[in-house]
Amino acid sequence: MQDSSQIDTYRDERRLMVEEQLRNRGIRDERVLEAMARVPRHEFVYPELRDEAYEDHPIAIGEGQTISQPFVVADMLEALALRPEDVVLEVGTGSGYETAVLAELVRKVYSIERIASLAERSRAVLERLGYRNVTVVHGDGSQGLPEAAPFDAIVVSAAAPRVPKPLMDQLRDGGRLVIPVGSGFAQELQLVRKIGDRTTTLYLDGVRFVPLIGRDGFREAE
Repeated sequence: MQDSSQIDTYRDERRLMVEEQLRNRGIRDERVLEAMARVPRHEFVYPELRDEAYEDHPIAIGEGQTISQPFVVADMLEALALRPEDVVLEVGTGSGYETAVLAELVRKVYSIERIASLAERSRAVLERLGYRNVTVVHGDGSQGLPEAAPFDAIVVSAAAPRVPKPLMDQLRDGGRLVIPVGSGFAQELQLVRKIGDRTTTLYLDGVRFVPLIGRDGFREAE
C-alpha cells in the first residue's frame, strides 16, 4: 500500500499529464480527460518504471508489448465519442491501462488479449483496483468476441493490415471502430462507422503500434 505522499505525487503527475500532454494538444472530451486524471497509470507498469508512467512516450510492459503514450490513448477514445451506456470491445488488453480508462467511461468493457501472461496480469491489476465492469478474455483479438456482440464501439490497440471483417460484423448499427491500419512499421489511425450495410471512414493520425497477430491480422512470423 502506498503512503499518502506518494499518492499525492502521482495525482499531481496525472493532472500535469492531462493538462500538458492532452488538453494542450487538442483533446477536448472532458469525460476522457477526467477519466485519465483518475486512473492510476503507474499501477499498470513495472514498479521500476513507475517514475516514467506519466511521461509522453510508450513504456515496455513485457512480451514485446508496450503501454501506449497517453495522448494516443486519449485520441483514440475521444474519436469513439463514448457514452455512459455503451458496451465496448477492446482488442489488445496489454497492461490493462486503456481498459481501466474505458471502464470509467462506459457501462461494460470486454477486452481480449492474445498473450496469456498479459491477460492474467492485467486482470489481476484491474480486479485489485476495483474495476467490476470489465471482462478480460484470452484469445485472438482479430476475431473479436462474438458471444458478447453486438458492441457500440470497438477500439483496437494493435496494427492490422486491413480492418478485420469479424470486428465490423460485431458492431451494432451506428457503432464506431477505431483501429490503426497499415504495415508493421507505420499505420494510419482510422475511425470507421457502421451505418446499415455501409461504412464511412475518417482518417485520423499517423501512428505506430505493435502488430495485431491473428487470423484476420498479421501472421506470427511477419
